Amino acid sequence: MATGTGIFPTMHPVAGFRLGTASAGIKTQGRPDLVVMEIPANSTVAGLFTQNAFCAAPVTLCKQHLAAVSPRYFLTNTGNANAGTGDQGMTDALRSCEALASAAGVEPNQVMPFSTGVIGEPLPMDRLLAGIPNALANLSEQGWAEAATGILTTDTRPKGASLIYMPLEQR
Repeated sequence: MATGTGIFPTMHPVAGFRLGTASAGIKTQGRPDLVVMEIPANSTVAGLFTQNAFCAAPVTLCKQHLAAVSPRYFLTNTGNANAGTGDQGMTDALRSCEALASAAGVEPNQVMPFSTGVIGEPLPMDRLLAGIPNALANLSEQGWAEAATGILTTDTRPKGASLIYMPLEQR
């Protein structure tokens, strides 16, 4: 059963943080399923990871990348979890980071890959890689609603929450 009202809330822009969504045909042709998030330089990023001993390739690669540098991009696909895919899954996760890094002018370890969806199937790399330029072209500080739709898996309603931060001395 779907949860939430189905009404996407107002999302306040975060200065310098941009989101771009594309349809790569990973799950369903024409449905948004690839999201690129651009993080401002010199941002602080932290991660919380599963404790499962059998992590998906993107989880393993994110841990490695976050330990090395501060990320500049998140790359999320839906429709395929890239989990239970062995060495090929790691190769595909790294290739996706390399492709986004090349297009964005950063190092591959500055890209954090995320995948959600079907377990045990290889990523359709030709479609995923072809979608990256479109997601980059759509980067916007207002891209929240599209991104929320682009990362849906079994849920049918995009969700979000946002508030404007105000320092204590200004309240």
